[in-house]
Amino acid sequence: MEPNFDLFGHPVREGFGNRGRPPYEPTEKDRNKVKLLLALGWANQRIANALGVSPATLKRYFRADMKERDAMRDRLDARRFEIAFEQANAGNVTALRELGAMIDRNDRMSIEASMGKGGDDHRPEKVGKKVIDEQRAHAADADLMAELESEAATQNARH
Repeated sequence: MEPNFDLFGHPVREGFGNRGRPPYEPTEKDRNKVKLLLALGWANQRIANALGVSPATLKRYFRADMKERDAMRDRLDARRFEIAFEQANAGNVTALRELGAMIDRNDRMSIEASMGKGGDDHRPEKVGKKVIDEQRAHAADADLMAELESEAATQNARH
């Protein structure tokens, strides 16, 4: 019996639609898909939707991969460099150009990080509404005092 496929080309699990829930069986293709989507920064709910499973099932079967969420982007970038390098060595001129562009982008990122331009370290501190209102009150007090002093000086000049 040939497996059925859904609209997106995924095989329909045996017993799907019948009573009871068929057990989920992760494949290597699913593992690679989870790793790619983690590298792209997708949330767990979106990844679960892409696989057609619940977030609990995603966590159950892909826990080890999900613990390495931060490293996935670095792994993806490293693999892209590796492929471009292999293609460039094989004589692919387009791959050679792309590898050069990738190296330039990497160098720019490194320089910006070393100069401190790439980080969020130089953001001004966020100020809350209470602090803003307090600052406005002090400014209004200072304006009022200046106005009162100028009126007093004007009246003293008249007398």
